Amino acid sequence: MTAMTKRPIGILISGRGSNMGALIAACAAPDYPARIAIVISNNPDAPGLETARAAGLATKAIDHRTFGRERAAHERVIDAALRDAGVEVVCLAGYMRLLTPFLTQAWAGRMLNIHPSLLPSFPGLHTHERALQAGVRLHGCTVHLVTEVMDEGPIIGQAAVPVLSGDTPDSLAARILTQEHLLYPAALRRVLRPGTHPEATADALLCV
Repeated sequence: MTAMTKRPIGILISGRGSNMGALIAACAAPDYPARIAIVISNNPDAPGLETARAAGLATKAIDHRTFGRERAAHERVIDAALRDAGVEVVCLAGYMRLLTPFLTQAWAGRMLNIHPSLLPSFPGLHTHERALQAGVRLHGCTVHLVTEVMDEGPIIGQAAVPVLSGDTPDSLAARILTQEHLLYPAALRRVLRPGTHPEATADALLCV
């Protein structure tokens, strides 16, 4: 039997990278269509870098602070590192930097992000607090393609959980994080299906 060809992906993190951990676990399966070629962080002290190293992955810290306000210059170094590693698809996993058009255009259609809300509702930060304040009955997470406008790219998949009486932002976040860890590997698998364009995966991918 011919071994599956695994496509190289890159992961960008800023902190502990819990969704990176879910992708690491998924990529370890023989039948998963991706392998992690490199993990890059803008934060040299990100705990996720040690997690990646412990898993035997190549890592690189590219500290944004050394570039001052030159965001695009920082991204050019990231872009070069991704290409040197042979990356085909980029996954943002808690990467806490607003991207410039340079990087979003360079990886258009090949960069994914996971966001802790059911987009287009609650883009940006503090999604769980805002969902509770709005009184929604369902909340969740979304995997989408990254475009120049934050959290507005084509949706690849979503997972929803009910908002329970007595929920706090922390309790809601914990239940949604469990779904994030299921959704991201499933969404990436769909994107990497042979002959599938990422935007064509926006039909229905739900994990509840």
